[in-house]
Amino acid sequence: MNKVIITVVGKDTVGIIAGVCTYLANNKINILDISQTIVSGYFNMMMITDMEKSTVNFTKVSEDLDSLGDSIGVKIKAQKEEIFESMHRL
Repeated sequence: MNKVIITVVGKDTVGIIAGVCTYLANNKINILDISQTIVSGYFNMMMITDMEKSTVNFTKVSEDLDSLGDSIGVKIKAQKEEIFESMHRL
């Protein structure tokens, strides 16, 4: 498995989830787990995904999601699971 953590943060607008999920589906990236909330008009989503069958590499996904975020007014970050875990160890 090739897990990637994707976070999305920004002002809530229509289509955020649809845009991100459409991109992932089009590139054969499987969503393993997802959590999202809206607090005082701000959208926050965290996804654990599997890129094992992806048609593009991690660098391309990260760049594409960054651009997608810019176009829909949110910040989208993708991190490989091992980097995410090492950053959050005590």
